[in-house]
Formats: sequence, C-alpha cells, structure tokens
Amino acid sequence: MRKAERLFQLVNLIRAHQPITAEQLAQRIGVSVRSIYRYIDDLSLSGIPLYGEPGRGYSLQTDFELAPLTLNQDEIAALMLGVEMLSKSTGVALAAAARSLLSKIGAVLPSHSLSPSSAALRALSEAPSGHDLRHWDRLHLAIRQKSPLLLSYLSLDNSPSQRLIYPIGLFYWGGKWTVGSWCTVRKAYRDFRLDRISALTEPNEPGAAPVEVNLDAYMRQQIEAWRQIT
Repeated sequence: MRKAERLFQLVNLIRAHQPITAEQLAQRIGVSVRSIYRYIDDLSLSGIPLYGEPGRGYSLQTDFELAPLTLNQDEIAALMLGVEMLSKSTGVALAAAARSLLSKIGAVLPSHSLSPSSAALRALSEAPSGHDLRHWDRLHLAIRQKSPLLLSYLSLDNSPSQRLIYPIGLFYWGGKWTVGSWCTVRKAYRDFRLDRISALTEPNEPGAAPVEVNLDAYMRQQIEAWRQIT
C-alpha cells in the first residue's frame, strides 16, 4: 500500500473511531507505532486538523471534511470502460455491482457524464453468451468461500469426465472464461473452460483443500508453464 493510501486510511480511521490511540491505529493498519507517529506528523504538516489527548488518543476537528472525490478524464474513461467490460462479460452479481459502483461515483461527480454508452472508449469485442456464463456466479462464490465443487466436464474432444475441484480463480481470455482449480483426480492445478462445464454440484463430503493450494502457487505454475512454451 502506498503512503498516500495509508494516510487516507489513517484519517478515516481516526474520524470513525476517535479518540483512538497510536497503538490501536498501528494494529488496524498493520504498521509500527513509530510509523503512526510519523504519519500523524505528516498529516499535521499538510494542514489536517488533528489533535492528541494524553491517555485518550487522536481526534479530528469536528467540522473537518476530506476533499471531495476528483477524477481526471483518463480515470473517468478507465472507470467507464471497466464497468462496461464487467457488465458484458461476468456473472449477474458482479455486473450489477459494477453498475452500482458507477452510479455511486456519479452521485459525487455530478458535473461528469458517467454513461458507458456515451464514452469514446468502448468494449466492442463479442461478449460470452449467457450459456457460457451460467456457472460464473456459482464458481465465484465457491472461490470466495474456498469450497469444492463436483464438476461435469466435456473436453475439447467431447470426452465427458467428472472432477472434484477446488476453484481458485476465474480468468477471462477475450471471449472465453476459464476457472483455475486444484483437481483432486490429477492432484494438480488444472484449467477448465466455463462453456465446457455441463453441471456443478456440491460434494457430499467436501473436506478442505491441501494447505499448499492457493492462488499464488497456481500463478507461479502458470508463469513457469508460459516460460517453457516461449
């Protein structure tokens, strides 16, 4: 996390929990108490009206407000393009969250048009069909909950199989989604195309994934595999 982000987080924590001690702030942000003292000095020098009370902690002047949200034209363009791409190519829940986010930002930027349909930067590539995305939300939930799924799959040569998988990540390849997973049959990381999944069910005895199975390990394997190809 950049220093500017830590300072912004620090101000919000003090505003929400004032008075709050340096020790409590250090624990919440994950830095040393010495760093908190430095950040407090930086904020005071920049004009943030902070004051400390011995034995109680830091507080903000009651009428203090952070500067309103500001975005430049490139940031607005990136935001609208990202929302359009998410709306077209993900599951129902995340697409709705993207549109909700855009409307919330639009409420504090009334001087800007935040309609993706009027933007000069557009996502015009063909989006996955509804059939291809029918399992997206369930896989996304399983990833968040770290829960396994029984997968009925049809390979590219139309051979059917069933796998017990632990989904790790969803990856978009410009028209096709894959789910990166730990396959308990192969005892290895495997990728499955969402449009080739015929069914997903809950296993009777789910169990937990091996402790070494995680997204970082999966990505390291992917990077190594790409290096061997190139």
